Amino acid sequence: MKYKAVIFDLDGTLIDSMGVWKEVDKEYLEKRGIPVPDDIFEDVEGGNSFIEICHHFKNKFNLLDTIKEIGAEWTCMVADHYKTGVKLKPNAEDFLTKLEAANIKMAVGTSNSKFLAETVLRSNGVYRKFGAIVAGCEEIKGKPFPDIFLAAANELGVKPSECLVIEDVLIGVQAAKNAGMDVFAISDEHSRKDRDKISEAANFFAEDYNEIIAELLG
Repeated sequence: MKYKAVIFDLDGTLIDSMGVWKEVDKEYLEKRGIPVPDDIFEDVEGGNSFIEICHHFKNKFNLLDTIKEIGAEWTCMVADHYKTGVKLKPNAEDFLTKLEAANIKMAVGTSNSKFLAETVLRSNGVYRKFGAIVAGCEEIKGKPFPDIFLAAANELGVKPSECLVIEDVLIGVQAAKNAGMDVFAISDEHSRKDRDKISEAANFFAEDYNEIIAELLG
């Protein structure tokens, strides 16, 4: 295989969790008596890291909570789901095992928080397979900026051109391309509206991990 490392997005790519975040956003706003708009993320400008989304919520809904308080509450709300109810996507663990057997380095590059990423990876028994976790809770530009993926490659000690990214959303595919990396996209119901654009932008589009395994490892 021509790649020395594979970098995974987390939510919607490695784990089946996008529905959890939508529910948490709704619960968070409803607790404050704020109606949940359909276009809740449409006016996010340049990036979608954990901290950037905290800022977005604070400004959009004129919240009195500090950025730290918003992030802490979200983390508590999501952590319970990640510990007990959120699982890896079908055949993802098989793919991780095959990469490990082939001595391919692995990392997670996520807009999520590092604590939550580590929590869900540990609960699914795959945390130790990853040589690096770069997360959006750090002072880093979110996707579609390439910073998260470039930082992950740097931590693994590989060049961007030696990395393959696995993503499920258009903004993530764009971030990988902006980093100078190849990217395989995997289908997720929550990104279905952008399916055609994702398929066009990615090097390969797969319905599930079995198709990625076949394409990458034969």
